[in-house]
Amino acid sequence: MSRFSVWFGSALGSLLLLAVLQAPSALAADEGGAAAPRILSATAEQIFGQAQSGLLQIRTLLKSAQKQSSIGSGFLVSADGLAITNYHVVSQYALEPELYRLEFVGADGVKGKLRLHAIDVINDLAVVRLETPPAPPFKVFQFNPDAVEGKLVKGERLFSMGNPLDLGFTIVEGTYNGLVEKSYQAHVHFTGALNPGMSGGPTVSGDTRIVGVNVAHRVGSELVSFLVPAEAAFRLLEKARADREMDAAEVRKDIGAQMSGWQADFFAALKTQGFHQAELGPYRVAESNADWFSCWANTNRDRRRKLRAQVSESSCDTHTQLFLAHDMSAGKVALSHSYLKSVDLNALQFARQLIRAARSETPGWGPRNRFTPDRCYEDFIGGDGAKGGDPARPALQVAWCARAYLDFPELYDVWMVSVTQDHEQEALVSSVVLTGVHFDNAVAFTSDFRAALKVQRDLD
Repeated sequence: MSRFSVWFGSALGSLLLLAVLQAPSALAADEGGAAAPRILSATAEQIFGQAQSGLLQIRTLLKSAQKQSSIGSGFLVSADGLAITNYHVVSQYALEPELYRLEFVGADGVKGKLRLHAIDVINDLAVVRLETPPAPPFKVFQFNPDAVEGKLVKGERLFSMGNPLDLGFTIVEGTYNGLVEKSYQAHVHFTGALNPGMSGGPTVSGDTRIVGVNVAHRVGSELVSFLVPAEAAFRLLEKARADREMDAAEVRKDIGAQMSGWQADFFAALKTQGFHQAELGPYRVAESNADWFSCWANTNRDRRRKLRAQVSESSCDTHTQLFLAHDMSAGKVALSHSYLKSVDLNALQFARQLIRAARSETPGWGPRNRFTPDRCYEDFIGGDGAKGGDPARPALQVAWCARAYLDFPELYDVWMVSVTQDHEQEALVSSVVLTGVHFDNAVAFTSDFRAALKVQRDLD
């Protein structure tokens, strides 16, 4: 299954995942022994020359060691020293300024301190201010009006800049391929080679105007990268011009407010979309109608060895992971179903198989300094048929668990696992995982998910 990766680790950690290749000489000899002509993109060379003085490397330093803990990129957007980067680049400082401090390094090697002025965790953006702006002249990036208004044409040539792997500032050519389809969050699909350390750097059109902010690439792919749209960065900059420096308490309050608003809109949209029923064995299972879910299925029935139990699975995931801290994200909705049918297991063996399947659906433990302990409720919910109601609703054993965010009191991670109880030799294990949700929305969504489950068996 594909995953997104954001760049918030150290350069060393990233180097462990990347091979260092020996580049061929730009003056390699041709067959006749003469030096081959040096071929460069005049446009890229000109753009980098014009933009270089407005580029920044942004470092988060551990105060006690005075060494960098994470690195990213940024770019100047005002003559008085405002700059844009990713929230995840500055998140350690934003949440724990007593442990970390921010520093910038310009393309000319000049260093200085940074202050945090605005954040947008939904779009992974931050605005910082240089305590001492660089000596003029320096590049102040402007926004591309067509990008802000969403009018760019697919196929337009773009140029991304940043400091990959702490190796120095670079420029990368690529292509604009519109907004990512089947995604609740707006991201620009950029076909170009972005690397760790370039997070927060600018991607510009041929006139050096901003069309997006570097943010992520897809793991296991080539040249599939993503940008925060220019419109989101433009809005945050306008807000930051009027704001003063933020402290940790204001950061937490702002994150909580942003997440509360986002999840309210998100779950309202999910409810409007509703569920449809998909077949899995004799069961009719709930899947969202929203087109921002990515769904997969697999089975063990295609294996050559003799099976003791048949297993068919389906799973759907929004892949919406809003970065809050290096060990905490929110906004995920994952739905899964596993249909198990015994081949030659006795009742006890089949029960153990169900227990293993149910346990595999839980999200695991969260950091103790981020969450409260898990609180769980378990119950048996009788089938409606036993009460003279709808016989298509099977009896369920349900476990419903929640943990609260310590820094953001209204947010919870919630997961529910249900196991059907209507047959001794076959069962359905279903689960929901929600992260960064209000309690009432979690209760409503899991109830709707559970209510959509039906069973349809032939009468004996």
